[in-house]
Amino acid sequence: MDIGLIAGVIAGMGLVLFGIISGGTPIMSFVDTGSILIVIGGGIAATFVQYPLGDMLGAGKVFGKALKNPEFNTGQIIDKVIELANVARREGLLALEEAVDEVNDEFLKKGVMLIVDGTDPEMVKNILETELVNMLDRHSRAKGIFDALGALMPAFGMIGTLVGLVAMLQNLSDPASIGPSMAVALLTTFYGSLFANLFFIPIAGKLKIKSDEEALVKQVMIEGLLSIQAGENPRIIEEKLKAFLSPAIRKSIGTQEEGAENG
Repeated sequence: MDIGLIAGVIAGMGLVLFGIISGGTPIMSFVDTGSILIVIGGGIAATFVQYPLGDMLGAGKVFGKALKNPEFNTGQIIDKVIELANVARREGLLALEEAVDEVNDEFLKKGVMLIVDGTDPEMVKNILETELVNMLDRHSRAKGIFDALGALMPAFGMIGTLVGLVAMLQNLSDPASIGPSMAVALLTTFYGSLFANLFFIPIAGKLKIKSDEEALVKQVMIEGLLSIQAGENPRIIEEKLKAFLSPAIRKSIGTQEEGAENG
């Protein structure tokens, strides 16, 4: 579970509620069912117009991914690649077929099997990079749904405000109703801004970060696999893959023993 995401939303809502309470306004004054329906319902309906039904139905699953911590660890992946490199150096590329049983990542396993099958290095690179591009495209579409919701909900908040203003102007004969009517009209703008800036736009940003992290891991795998296929020294492969990482993360990766390299 991504504690930062949950904590951020709770803290944001808490600060908004604190601002309402400290201002002396009853919380129930900020609750209006019609305004909520216009903002949320309108934003979702407009997003359905923009995106295919299948993408929209999968938005819940995408949101679940935003709540989870990454299933991959770049340092562990590099260690696994170096382990495979040592196996290939000692026993040959065909020995990777048995070693691949201990690989949990499907992308890495696919790359290893391509190498074992004797696939041309350029073809291996093209296949894996194509899969990476398609993954990024899927991630981009999923992120786009939340970007769209973040952009559309403030717009529907303004639409709701205009609806409320029209209703208010039609009842100017009753001065006592102007203030409450204006307050309800402004609530839709409040809801639109709140949902967009505290929830949907940050979720889209979170998905972008996680997509970039996963793409980096797969780029590391591709570079490592191609280096293994080229017969490069495991120590050289390790240094090459570490270049993808920040200095802090590099320190967590175990350096291969000279004996393992030269065995």
